[in-house]
Amino acid sequence: MPAMTLYHNPASPFARKVMVLLHETGQLERVALKTVALSPVSPDASVNQDNPAGKIPALVLEDGTTLHDSRVILEYLDHQHVGNPLIPREGAPRWRRLTVASLADAMLDAAVLIRYEKALRPPELHWPLWLDNQAEKIERGLAYLEATAVAELSAAFDIAAIGVACALGYVDFRMPESGWRQRYPELAGWYAEVSERESLRSTVPSA
Repeated sequence: MPAMTLYHNPASPFARKVMVLLHETGQLERVALKTVALSPVSPDASVNQDNPAGKIPALVLEDGTTLHDSRVILEYLDHQHVGNPLIPREGAPRWRRLTVASLADAMLDAAVLIRYEKALRPPELHWPLWLDNQAEKIERGLAYLEATAVAELSAAFDIAAIGVACALGYVDFRMPESGWRQRYPELAGWYAEVSERESLRSTVPSA
């Protein structure tokens, strides 16, 4: 019987990161999944219990403790398996990989804000400057990854690679018109290769 419960949604890129790590570290059977649908204007009481931020993913441990924020959950789960850590434990590699993972999260934050603006607000209330600025954050992130990070992403499928793969997957899911592959061919090549991993194939986002 699973010892932990993960509150998640298949459309959430942050929950997807957790699912990918569970796949990669062989911990899927330890976690029961509880699917919830929520947005900034539609909270879920079960998620809010012991999680006042109301965020998913949220992981309820065997003792009832609730962890929220994907970064916290990933760090916890990476200490719960016997294989090589997906988050380097110390030194320059740790800070570099966490920084790349943080950039991926920033791109995701921008993409989610675009999604909320377009999906939750009437078209006449959309703020074009806001949408453009969020899109520019994503574009800057893509340009940086193309210029500086493809080789290191190719070297290991770890916390940085998981974050970037999930960010690119969410852009494809919610912003299919972006055409980012044409502008960033090296990144596109890397993503095409890692997308064949079972952990990514089995967690493709869905509405």
